Formats: sequence, structure tokens, C-alpha cells
Amino acid sequence: MFLSVLPVLLIVLMVDLSQLLSQKTDSITEQWVAAVAHDRHIPTTDQLSRVAIRDHIPHVLEALTTVLSQTTSSDVETIARASLQHGFQRAEQGFEPTEIAREYHLLRTIIFSNLREGLLQGTTEEALRAFYLIDAVVDAAVAECFKSYVNQRLQELEHLQHQLTLTNQELNRLLHTSQENLSHLAHELKTPLTSIIGYSELFLRQQRQTEETKVKDTVPNLEHIERVLRNGRQLLGLINDALELSRYDAGKLKLRLVPTDVCSVIQTVVELIQPLAVSRGLELRIEHDQAPHQVLTDPLRLQQIILNLGSNAVRYTETGSVIISCAVLSEAQWALIVADTGIGIAPEMQEQIFEPFFRVNATEQTQLTDSTGLGLAIVHRLVKLLQGEISLTSTVGMGTTFQVIFPLKIDD
Repeated sequence: MFLSVLPVLLIVLMVDLSQLLSQKTDSITEQWVAAVAHDRHIPTTDQLSRVAIRDHIPHVLEALTTVLSQTTSSDVETIARASLQHGFQRAEQGFEPTEIAREYHLLRTIIFSNLREGLLQGTTEEALRAFYLIDAVVDAAVAECFKSYVNQRLQELEHLQHQLTLTNQELNRLLHTSQENLSHLAHELKTPLTSIIGYSELFLRQQRQTEETKVKDTVPNLEHIERVLRNGRQLLGLINDALELSRYDAGKLKLRLVPTDVCSVIQTVVELIQPLAVSRGLELRIEHDQAPHQVLTDPLRLQQIILNLGSNAVRYTETGSVIISCAVLSEAQWALIVADTGIGIAPEMQEQIFEPFFRVNATEQTQLTDSTGLGLAIVHRLVKLLQGEISLTSTVGMGTTFQVIFPLKIDD
């Protein structure tokens, strides 16, 4: 549709908007990056650099320049290519559909603001033609962007479906080793699975009913896909945690002991949970001045322990901080400590905290949907596997501190 409209619109304009846009491309780009970075309706950019936000927008503006030119043939292919790449990148960066629509709205507004002087120099008819042309180009860029965004999300959905199939097969093989909590697990799986099936069927019905999806209809469809992916990830996380417990109970978890830099492992975990801490306004701090230089352990299992304890602390802390620290205790032992200023755990609940599917009673704000209730159960088993001991101290309303004591060298 866009290609058929352009020839009608490309009537010689009295005002050389192409030259004006070319001169202001860098300025428009920087204005747009600043607007997107500070827009409260686009929170995903909070974790992105200015270069990542800028993405392929300068290429879209360059192509728009050729469209407005009186002498140069329009560069429609570049617009399509740049917009497709922009949509693909935004999908990888985790943008919501409404955020993409918002950033193109800002782009449209800033372009017209910068070209206002040139538009006013021509006649009313010329200004309207230029306005319609620019609007059509931006609409085309939006359509191409959403097209690649949808394709990327569908590929992710297909990959997730494949993962779910594989993990489900492994789960069936391991079920006979652990029947405990099976009914509870089935209940936990039911809600996200029902959502996945329902939204998938809705999306497929909508796809069959229309041959060409318009831009205005794309955002609701994408929101359905996002819900499917979100619930799918939740389901996959729950299955993987259940499998981890089954492997331990079946004695199938094997250690790979190597000299390990504890500080490096902690830093890796902090990089993973930092975005969640930032989104909740929490301070995430590392204290490792007295950390052991090197320990003999399984770095993957150690990372799992720190990640589960750290993410759990962030999840159940509304204000304040989460501190991950470690220190050498003796010639044979070292300690890992994860302390938070969260909701705390009542004394009567502390004995049950490491049981599968047990959750601390939390406020509505802290009861996050991505919690499976298996994290601390996995931690407890992995600590034993690494020949350590875990304990906790907690005060309701003030926070919780988990301490894990490990040997500096695990015996084979």
C-alpha cells in the first residue's frame, strides 16, 4: 500500500524539506533519543545505553530525506530494511508493543517540530502534501517495525514451545523418582498452562480471520503473544525447578569440582539480578573484602545457590537494600551471607522455609507471579551437595539474613 501511495505524493515541493531534514538529522536523532530515554511510558529504556536506544532510527531518517528530495529517487527499501531491523532489535531488548508505538509517536512529533519552519514557507496545499507524505513514511516504518517484532516474538514462542516439550518429556521420565508434591505441582502448572492455551487459540483465530493485519490491530495481538510468552516462561521455570529437585532426589546431580573465584561468581549473579533490583528501587551491594582467594567447588551449583538466594531477597524486599557478602572463617571454611531489609519470616515459618512449594505470607506487592516456591528447596539441597550448612535469622518487617558455611575444599 505504501509503495502505491508514494508516486502520487512525490509532486515537486516548493520548499526543499529534504535539505532541511538532512541538516537536522543528527539533532532530531538526539532529541528523539533523549525523549525516549526520559519517557515514563517506555520503562525498558531505563537499562539501555543511548546507543542501544538510537538503534536504526538514523537510517530511517536518512531514507526519509531521499523521499522528500526533489531530485533523488525515494529510498523505500532502506526504510523497510532499517525498520525491520529496528523491530527485531526491540524484540531482543524486551520492549512491549505499546513502548514501540510510543517511540514512533515521539519520532513523528519531533520530525514535524523540526520541519515546521520549512512547512510554513510553502503554500497550504504544499504543506498538506508534505505533511501527508511524512506521515505515510512514518506509518510505513511503524508497520515494518511491528512486522519484524511479531516475527521475532513468534520465533521465541516456537523456541519456548520446543523447550517445554523437551522438559515435559524429561519430567515424565523422572516422575517415578519423586511423587511428593505431585498434586501440588499439577495445580501450579494448571493456571499458566490454561492461559497459554487460551491466548494461543485466540491469536490463531484472529490470524485466520484476517488476511492482512493492520497496524492498529497489531498491538492487541502482540499483547496476546506477550501474555503467552510470559506465562510460558513461568511454566518453564516451574518445570525446570521441579526437575532440579527430582534430579537431586534421584541422586543424578553430579559435581564438577574446579578451583573457583568466588568473587567472580558473585559478580555474575549480581549482573543477572541487578535489573530487578533497579526496577524495585533497591540497593544491591557486594562486600567481598575478606573473600577467599580461591575455593575448590562446583561453580555452576554455587552460582545457582547465590542466584536463588539473591533473587529471592530482591523479590521479597520492597524498600532498602540487599547485600551479598562472603568471608573466610578459618583454614577450612568460608561463609556466604545474603542479607535483605525485606518483609522478614515469622519464627513459626522458618522451619518450613526450605520445603518445596512453601511461600512466606507476603503482601500483594511482593507476591510476584514468577515465584515457584521451589527456590529455597533447591538451595537447601545444593548446599548439602556442596557439603555446606545453611541457616537464617529473620525479624518480621525488618529483613532476613541467610548464612551458608562451605568448606574451602570439597572432599571427593
